[in-house]
Amino acid sequence: MTVTRWVFRRTLLAVLTATFFSAAHASEPVFATDWVKEHSTSVRLIGGGADQGAGKQHLVAGVEIRLDDGWKTYWRNPGSSGVPPRVDWAGSENLAEATLLFPAPQRFVDKDGDTIGYKKTVVLPVLVRPRDPAKPVVLKLALEYGVCREVCIPVQPSFTLALPAESPLGSAGTVLLDALAKVPRDAKSRRPGDPWLQSVAIELTGAKPRISIAAEFSGGAQGADVFLEAPDGLWIPLAKLMPGGQGAVRTFEVDLTDGADIADLKGREIRVTLVSETGQSEATFKLE
Repeated sequence: MTVTRWVFRRTLLAVLTATFFSAAHASEPVFATDWVKEHSTSVRLIGGGADQGAGKQHLVAGVEIRLDDGWKTYWRNPGSSGVPPRVDWAGSENLAEATLLFPAPQRFVDKDGDTIGYKKTVVLPVLVRPRDPAKPVVLKLALEYGVCREVCIPVQPSFTLALPAESPLGSAGTVLLDALAKVPRDAKSRRPGDPWLQSVAIELTGAKPRISIAAEFSGGAQGADVFLEAPDGLWIPLAKLMPGGQGAVRTFEVDLTDGADIADLKGREIRVTLVSETGQSEATFKLE
């Protein structure tokens, strides 16, 4: 992701969340496709609008996924197995950019390894930037995601949804508002209760190369977890919670002998997502 796109995503997310939560809104979005049901999951595309003033408008959409009991789907980094969601907006009209966001996920411990994702229901927000803010946007989405119980099944629905240029403030509905609030925040947007990255210790040589992460969970360590991601699809092992912990601080360790290519990872920027039952945040560090 380029610096320009990162700034657009972060700035717009902060403004949209603040704007939406200051507006009256209904529980259901005004704009939504029909549900598509396949196997043990239902999915639809929903949308809304946000007026940022100065004659500019940005829109918000969302991929809403519901899962039957016992089934799960995956985060953008699925962990030791699984398939992350993929979106294709080809054929959309008046669309300059669509950025898929991910609410804080959870870890699932299975006999075949730990995976990362969601159960029951999840809404993946999409930040939509029109080419011409004065004109409607017609979203055409070809979606692919996996659902898994004992076996994993690919689901590949397609949707078309028109978002009027004058979408009302409250048209997102609470499902989108809640999803935006669950997207991990950076240090500038952090809220009370969000965990934060306190320190990172890196050891790339010796018998046990590893990454040690200290995180503060000021809202409480219930559900505390840390997920690391490397760029370009490079594998980085899942962090493990270490015994002990003092006050609100918890330490997680990544064993780089567990299939990581240290030479390829060295010098790369690593993204850290921190989650708990009271909040979520995001930070980066360079592996060197």
